[in-house]
Amino acid sequence: MEIYINLFIKSVFVENLALAFFLGMCTFLAVSKKIETAIGLGVAVVVVQALTVP
Repeated sequence: MEIYINLFIKSVFVENLALAFFLGMCTFLAVSKKIETAIGLGVAVVVVQALTVP
């Protein structure tokens, strides 16, 4: 049973590329009204995604 719980947590939270993409796009779209802010947040999101998503 522990294997199934571990598999569920891993597939939903750890190795979910769609969730990572969605979270990255939501924050980018939320502050993209000013070009300077959008570029800064875009760079930050790219760096964080590159470091955390394999």
